[in-house]
Amino acid sequence: MSSTGVGALRNIPGATYAPATENEQPAGVAPTEGPAWSNVKAPDARSQQSATIAITNGRRALRVFFANPNALFGTGFLGLVIAVALLAPVFFPDDPLSMVGRPFLWPGQDPAFPLGTDSLGRDVLSGILHGSRISLFVGLTATALGLTFGVLVGAVAGYFGGWVDDILVRLVEIFQTLPSFVLLVVLVAIAQPSATTVTLAIAVISWPTVARLTRAEFRAIREKDFVMAARSLGFGHSRIIFREILPNALPPIIVTSSVMVATAILMESALSFMGLGDPNVVSWGSMIGTGRELVRTAWYLTALPGFAIVFTVLALNLIGDGLNDALNPRFSQDR
Repeated sequence: MSSTGVGALRNIPGATYAPATENEQPAGVAPTEGPAWSNVKAPDARSQQSATIAITNGRRALRVFFANPNALFGTGFLGLVIAVALLAPVFFPDDPLSMVGRPFLWPGQDPAFPLGTDSLGRDVLSGILHGSRISLFVGLTATALGLTFGVLVGAVAGYFGGWVDDILVRLVEIFQTLPSFVLLVVLVAIAQPSATTVTLAIAVISWPTVARLTRAEFRAIREKDFVMAARSLGFGHSRIIFREILPNALPPIIVTSSVMVATAILMESALSFMGLGDPNVVSWGSMIGTGRELVRTAWYLTALPGFAIVFTVLALNLIGDGLNDALNPRFSQDR
């Protein structure tokens, strides 16, 4: 209707005029009520949905992990090693370094010593079982310390950026410039050789890798929509780092941790082989170092603890591959 017609309608006595509105519904159509708006990017609004998605993704990751036969073998063997380490004092309560039999008994020669004895008459089976305790202690503890410090440094550097990132990256580069094993030998040689010293030294040389990985993940996630929404809601830096970004950056860190445990076990064995381990405890590396001069006459003294190291490290690597298949989003989408 033209403006002239509207003006004429206004001048008609008894006629009522209602101005048209933008939300006016067509005649004969019932007004519909639109869905309530929900900001799914805001952490408070999406908490319940995120919990449901996390549970679903966790179940799918477990299903993919346990469907992998290599991962199952690795998990089973590592569980066996952990059980043996826990039950070693029950099966062999005596000191594994004590001389209990005739030297150079071959495996199966004496039922009292199923895996034989070494050059000093020490039980090889007792040494392997007790050695698993030291290897797992050093591997798990060094990995936990390295992960904690590396994640903190990488998270701060990747989240804040700027001059903070520059300083922490230079610190990481200083540690990565030095050869890892040489630095490990120097640190252990300076301090008194013990299980605690070896653990701390391995943690010192292992954290830079975690820091660089965490920094890369935080730099990729910090500009996501849900992080921007958390900032707009006024959340503090610590909450955004530990509750918003870190859970999304954990999958590659978890995969790396399994490899770090295997690397720590190998480094501890190498130090013990060189005589830089704790002299008061028995480890797989020290058993190999003791029997290296008798390889031609008593090869089992080096082969048996060597097999223990090989299969344990192999199990950890298989677990890492299984975790990568289960937690990698590209593989998960394919399934």
